[in-house]
Amino acid sequence: MRPTIALYQPDIAGNTGTILRLSACLGLDLAIIEPAGFDMSDRALKRAGMDYVEMARLTRHLSFAAFEAWRAAAGRRLVLFTTAAATGYTDFAYRPDDVLLFGRESAGVPPHVHAAADARVTIAMVAGARSLNLAVAAGMAAGEALRQVGAPRTPACTTGLPTQAP
Repeated sequence: MRPTIALYQPDIAGNTGTILRLSACLGLDLAIIEPAGFDMSDRALKRAGMDYVEMARLTRHLSFAAFEAWRAAAGRRLVLFTTAAATGYTDFAYRPDDVLLFGRESAGVPPHVHAAADARVTIAMVAGARSLNLAVAAGMAAGEALRQVGAPRTPACTTGLPTQAP
């Protein structure tokens, strides 16, 4: 099992498409908690996700309540990425069954979603910076979580990588 990336009511199709591609390439499931701020058949979503959209293991949840019912049934821990956390994302101990939750680009998550999280972590930024791009933050989080849980590289992950000259 590998961690799942979850997006709470994403606003920007291009970011969601990029995260779909990231999830497909890393072998992660992606959960989208609706409503999204765009039509899920949006051209920008397909363009950013390229042909990886078909490879992605995407689950759409019609509401946060539906998402929470799914998560409770699976017994999975919810790790919220938020600027309102004290624990750095690299200082947190991830588990293979974690769900890494990211809020809306425009507004984060509402208080009831924040309260439902089992853990809250943050990606430190320089003073004066408000937030990272959602896809960048998801990529950083996925990389750290996979590093910690020791997810094996599959042959598909190593195909086409350049080799170093002796």
